Amino acid sequence: MNAENAIEVKHLKKSFKVYLDKGSTIKEKIVSKRRRKYEDREVLKDVSFSVKKGEAIGLIGHNGCGKSTTLKLLSKIMYPDSGTIEMRGRVSSLIELGAGFHPDMSGRENIYINASIFGLTKKEIDRRLDDIIAFSELENFIDNPVRTYSSGMYMRLAFSVAINVDADILLVDEILSVGDVNFQEKCFDRLREIKEAGTTIVIVSHVLSQIERICERSIWINQGLIQSEGNPMEVHTDYLRWMESARTTTPGDESLPLFCSPLAIRKGNKKIRFRDVKLTDDKRKEQAVFQSGEPFMIQMDYESVEPGLQGIFGIGIFREDGVHVYGTNTFIESGHLVDLQSQGRVTVKIENNCLLPAKYMLDVAVHMEDGTAFDDIRKVALFEIASERRDIGVCRLENCWAVDGKLLAENESV
Repeated sequence: MNAENAIEVKHLKKSFKVYLDKGSTIKEKIVSKRRRKYEDREVLKDVSFSVKKGEAIGLIGHNGCGKSTTLKLLSKIMYPDSGTIEMRGRVSSLIELGAGFHPDMSGRENIYINASIFGLTKKEIDRRLDDIIAFSELENFIDNPVRTYSSGMYMRLAFSVAINVDADILLVDEILSVGDVNFQEKCFDRLREIKEAGTTIVIVSHVLSQIERICERSIWINQGLIQSEGNPMEVHTDYLRWMESARTTTPGDESLPLFCSPLAIRKGNKKIRFRDVKLTDDKRKEQAVFQSGEPFMIQMDYESVEPGLQGIFGIGIFREDGVHVYGTNTFIESGHLVDLQSQGRVTVKIENNCLLPAKYMLDVAVHMEDGTAFDDIRKVALFEIASERRDIGVCRLENCWAVDGKLLAENESV
């Protein structure tokens, strides 16, 4: 094993037996042999990668591609059919949070049980106990039975135990939405501290922005093989384009046309309905990635089933984590309803695109003056904003800095 690496995975393969109709009783198993038929499903076909000490990587891919299976193999919850895994140091897994918790025992007692599963001695747990309780923010409930906890409290306690193990390698699987928003940010801050202290981190998540906040590298697994790996922003852009291409070539629900994203939700009486929705640059070239500061356009084609209808067209832009970034409609901007044709097009140009780099979701709607929806499609399109700037937040606020009365030209040092 290379001395620079904390993890080395070579030619990993894993398959599962999927029974077509497995008998549940002895009689069924003896009488009907057909109930014992199964098929082998190869989840991982040939996966190899390495992770350097102190590096954070993300595993991405569609459902069933083998991400979580890879993480469980790393944590030794299961073992590969072939291939090797070498890891150096103590491993902590944030995969099945709360595994081993006893509902009738108190939170304090469960800390000792759960931490011992991670390999800590009683003396080590004693030293960390106050930190674990403080991080969970459950001081007033720590001596109550865990069965009295809400699901959020349960997960917070389990997360707090796993995050305070002082592991050399931390494995994280789809659990970064623990608790409320403040606690989630606290978890991210803690992960950054752990990373800066030299801990190696492997994260599985469908929320790509989470990976981009922590990881230097992403590995895209597709159909049991590594499709791509490298800079998270670049790999994620390729992944989103592939997902969009796969969606548009796959027949879907008639109520969700092909122009809708896989996450789309649609409602309304359909007296007016969208025939197409596109995101384009200012030259009307359709695309899904835009540079911060450059204008883009939202094009909505519609059809009306009744003559003489009037309506209000609106848009909403949300960041991938659900933050409502912006919303407006034709009535807000003009003060009157839109007279609708049997078919037509509504276009809105975002001139001052000050959005900062992230993944975003677009909502579109057309409704009556009283708010009754003709057609309302949430998450109709997914898009990304890219930038070489390093400011943070939701949007860029144009600014001008001066030091001792002297302006900093072009803010190049910001």
